[in-house]
Amino acid sequence: MSSVDVPTSGNGNFRTTEQVDAVVIRFCGDSGDGMQLVGTQFTNVSAVFGNDVSTLPDFPAEIRAPAGTLNGVSGYQICFSSKDVYTPGDEVDTLVAMNPAALKTNLPDLKRGGTLIVNQDAFDKSGLAKAGYEKNPLDEDNDLLAGYRVHKVDMTRLTRDSVTELGLSLKEADRCKNFFALGLVYWLYDRDATPTQDWVKAKFAKRPELVDANLAALKAGYDLGYSTQAFTVHYKVPPAKLPPGKYRKITGNEAVAFGLVAAARSSGKDLFYAGYPITPASDILHELSRLKNFGVRTAQVEDEIAAITATVGAAFGGAFAVTASSGPGIALKSEGIGLAVITELPLVIINVQRGGPSTGLPTKTEQADLLMSMFGRNGECPMPIVAAATPADAFDAAREAMRLAVEFMTPVFLLSDGYIANGAEPWRIPEISTLKPIDFKHPLEPNGNDGAYLPYLRNDRLVRPWAIPGTAGLEHRIGGLEKWDRTGNVSYDPDNHQHMIETRARKIAGIADHVPEQAIEGPDSGDVLVVSWGGTYGSIRTAVQRAQKDGHKVALAHLRYLNPFPRNLGEILKRYKKVLVPELNCGQLRLLLRSTYLVDAQGYNKVKGKPFLVSEVYDAILDQLK
Repeated sequence: MSSVDVPTSGNGNFRTTEQVDAVVIRFCGDSGDGMQLVGTQFTNVSAVFGNDVSTLPDFPAEIRAPAGTLNGVSGYQICFSSKDVYTPGDEVDTLVAMNPAALKTNLPDLKRGGTLIVNQDAFDKSGLAKAGYEKNPLDEDNDLLAGYRVHKVDMTRLTRDSVTELGLSLKEADRCKNFFALGLVYWLYDRDATPTQDWVKAKFAKRPELVDANLAALKAGYDLGYSTQAFTVHYKVPPAKLPPGKYRKITGNEAVAFGLVAAARSSGKDLFYAGYPITPASDILHELSRLKNFGVRTAQVEDEIAAITATVGAAFGGAFAVTASSGPGIALKSEGIGLAVITELPLVIINVQRGGPSTGLPTKTEQADLLMSMFGRNGECPMPIVAAATPADAFDAAREAMRLAVEFMTPVFLLSDGYIANGAEPWRIPEISTLKPIDFKHPLEPNGNDGAYLPYLRNDRLVRPWAIPGTAGLEHRIGGLEKWDRTGNVSYDPDNHQHMIETRARKIAGIADHVPEQAIEGPDSGDVLVVSWGGTYGSIRTAVQRAQKDGHKVALAHLRYLNPFPRNLGEILKRYKKVLVPELNCGQLRLLLRSTYLVDAQGYNKVKGKPFLVSEVYDAILDQLK
C-alpha cells in the first residue's frame, strides 16, 4: 500500500490517496433498491479497467418481502484487485447501506475501521421499527458504529435535488438513488463511469427522461465525493497483470450457456434445451434463448417432467440435448433421467444447487445434491458427474460434460451452485479454433452379420451406436423396459438383466481412463491433503495457499470428476497423514471417499446458505495440524 497527499479543488485542503492491492465492497438495500444492478455495473467497470474481480450477489428468498424488512434485504459484494483473487472476500472494506434493515443484516461483515456509507434519510421512525432498532444507530450518543468510518449521506434528498428539473414523479426520482450511491463509490475508488453511462443510454433509450435522471444522479454522487470534506481518503486499485487476450465479465450461468453452444457449434451440431423456470438455474434458459442464430433451440415447458422427457426425445433425434434445474426440479426429473440411463442416450442435466430440502433457501448457495446425483434414481442407475469450480470454469465444465455424454452415450450430471451461477469473474474469451470438437459418428449402415441393425452392439468402451431415427436400414426401438444385449428387444431374462446392469456400470467406471488424472496444488506428500469440489474452490485454495505460506505441508486436490473419481485419486490420498474435506453440506463427498478408499477423511461442514470464508477453512486446516 502507498499513499500521497493531493490537494482538493483549490481550497487549500488536502486529501490522502491510497493505492491498495484489493478492495471488498458491498452494496445492500431493499430488494427494490437496485443493488444487484449497481453491483453489476461496478463489476463491469472494474473488469474494463483491468482488475481481477470476484463477486457474490445475495438475493432475498421471498419474491417480494415487505419493503424495509430484514427478510427483504438484497446485497451485492465484489472484490476487485490488482492481483489474482479467488473469492469475493471475507471482510468488507466499504459497506453501502440504503436503509436500517440493510445496515443491521450486513454490519457484522464490515471490518473494524472500514468505511460505512448510509442513506440517513431512510433512518426514520418507520424504517428503524421495521429493522428492529429501538434506538437510531446513527445518533451521536449511540456507540454501535464507533469502530467504523461512518459517512451519513442524505441520498434520498440529494437524488431528488439532482433530478428536480426533469419532471419525474417522486417514485421515479427515488428509484435513481442507487445510481447516486454508485457515483459516490465510483469517486471513492477512482472508477471511470463511462461504461455505466453507455449502459444507461442503451437501457433507457426509449425513455430519455430516465437516461437524464440516472446520469444526473450518478454525477451528483460522484460530485459529492469530490467536493465534500468528509471523505479524507481516496483509493486507487491498479489493473491486474492478467495473461494477454480479450476478456469479458462472465457469470456461471452465462458460462454454462456459452460452453454448451461452443461444444455444439465446434462439433457441427444443433443444441436443444428444455427447461422449467427455477431459481437459480433460470438464467441458463434466458441466455440460450438469445442465441438462436447459433443453432440453439429452447423450449420453456410446463413442468420438470416435460423438460427431461423432451430432452430425452431430442437426444434420440440426434441433437446435443440439455436440461437444467435446481434440487427440487432434479427430484422431479429422476424417472426421466433413469429413462435416459437405460436407453443410453447422450444428454446433460445441469443441477444449479441451492439450499434445501424442499423449497429450502431458494436464493442461497449449497452443495448438498451430490448424493442425489449419485444415487437419486430407482434401480442401479450410474451416471457420470462433473462439477464446475468457478463462474469462468463453468464454460469448460459444460463442454466436458457434453463430451462425456456424447462419447460414452450416457446422460451426465453437471453440478453448479448458486454461488457459481450468480457470481462473476473475468473470462478470457478463447479462440474458436482451439476448441476441440466432440468425437462422434452416426452410423449409416447396419452393423449385424445378417444386415440387421443392433442398437446395443458395443465398441471397446462399451458404448452403443447413436443412430438417427429414419436412417434407412437402422430401424430400432428403445424404451424404459430392459433390453436384450445387442438386439435391443424387450427382455425379462434375469441373467440378461444382470449382464446389462453390470455392463452399464462398467461403461461409466471406464470413463476414468478417458479423463485427466487428478492434479494437486502443493507438496506431493505431507501432513494434510484438503479435498474439495464445486464452488468452494476459491476460498479453499486461498486458505491452502495461506497455510503453505506459513510453512505447513498442506496440499489441495480439487475434484472436477466426482463419478467416476480420477484413476489416481486413491494413490494420492495415501500420501498424506490426514485428509480434510470441506463441504457446504453435512459430509457427502467425505462419505464417498471413506467408502471408496477406506480413508479416514475428516469433514469440515457448513450449511448456512453462505460460501466458506477463507478464515474458516484456514482454521480447519490448523486444527488438523495439531
